[in-house]
Amino acid sequence: MKTMFTRLFSMTLLLAVTVAGYTAKAQTNSTVLAAVPAAKTETKADSKTDAATTTPEVKKATKAAEDTSWKPQRRLWGYAFGDLYYNAHADKGNRGGEQMYNGVPQYRNAFQFRRLYLGYDYDITKKFKVEVLLASEPNANTGVNGSTSIQNGDNLVDNKMAFWIKNFNLRVRDLWNGTDLVIGEMGTPGFALNEPGTNGPNSLSESTWGYRSIEKTITDVHKNNSYDLGAALQGTFDPATKNFGYVFMVGNNSQAGLLSASNPNTGFYKIFYGDLWGKFLNKKLYVDLYADYARTAPATAAIPGQEHNMFKIFAAYQTKPISVGVEAYTQKFGYGVSKAGVAEDATAQGLSLWVRGAITNTLNYFARFDAYQPDTKFDPTASYTTNTNYGAYNPTVKENFYTFGLDYQPVKNIHFEPNIWLVDYKDNRNATTGGYVAPDHNLVARFTVYYVFGK
Repeated sequence: MKTMFTRLFSMTLLLAVTVAGYTAKAQTNSTVLAAVPAAKTETKADSKTDAATTTPEVKKATKAAEDTSWKPQRRLWGYAFGDLYYNAHADKGNRGGEQMYNGVPQYRNAFQFRRLYLGYDYDITKKFKVEVLLASEPNANTGVNGSTSIQNGDNLVDNKMAFWIKNFNLRVRDLWNGTDLVIGEMGTPGFALNEPGTNGPNSLSESTWGYRSIEKTITDVHKNNSYDLGAALQGTFDPATKNFGYVFMVGNNSQAGLLSASNPNTGFYKIFYGDLWGKFLNKKLYVDLYADYARTAPATAAIPGQEHNMFKIFAAYQTKPISVGVEAYTQKFGYGVSKAGVAEDATAQGLSLWVRGAITNTLNYFARFDAYQPDTKFDPTASYTTNTNYGAYNPTVKENFYTFGLDYQPVKNIHFEPNIWLVDYKDNRNATTGGYVAPDHNLVARFTVYYVFGK
């Protein structure tokens, strides 16, 4: 009995273990089977999700890439030039009020800056650009009028050099294809424009002469506006090649000066500038035609409303061994002088010839001659008074200017320029006419240093 009970218990235990094993296996298989459809469902869902999210990414990949070729300009730049000069001979008549060494004593020598520029160019967008230029242009002859007013130099009352705002303008590039609109204080097209990366010309007389560190152009010496406050269109007729172009500008005719409510000329009259330029013979020949016109209020009841206008032609042929240039102009001053008390027109004429070239890779030469006649109708027997306040105009003094020198450039943008600067003065009046002054000259020897940064 005991043996039978033991066998029955053993069989029952074995059956229970067997049933438990089958049950566990069934549960495991059902779990696996249940998991398989779920996995398939998630895979389908993921597949749908991936398909949904992949489609826009493909569309983005086919979208046109942004233009990264244009880089906004943020440029701080400047340049300076000055000299160690020695005034070897001074004109005894102290003539040439528009010349830089007028009134400097004979034998004076000094270190002197003649120009300091500090500029900043900022591209707001590809379309809009801002230009800022601060300038200090001291004069070798700085006089004092009374106790507070400094004359003939960008100096403070205590004789310290001072910066002033020369350019401050907004440029709208390609107002239409090939033409920029410029608003504010800017260079005029008389000779000074040189704005790379714009539709403005870079072949006018000052940049082509290339030696502003030695002397201004002839029209700049005789006080044609080099900058003014106004608006201008600077454009090209052939935007693809930029061989031909124009500038039209209207300005206050006040340069950097503020408009005075008490001055009858400011705010009522404007000056108009026009310029046409071209490059020929594979851009070796530059030709530039310039004109301006300004009207002013009557000087007195006896002198009608005045005006002045200039016509100028400039041409230069540039090659590597040698470059030559010529600039000729005529300028009329309406009722600009009075002859024996009667107001009449005066016409000034000027001619400038220059040559420059290379001696070696680092050594260049330059030479220039200017002839200036302030009044082509001048009567040598008559007495004259000046009515116009244009520059330091004097109808009695004829001038011939000479300069020559060397330009040693050890590295780019650094120049050492020993040079001679000479002006001959001759009186338009006869020797027997009252006020006559015998011929004389200013002769200055200089060692000029010129350097550029940020360009």
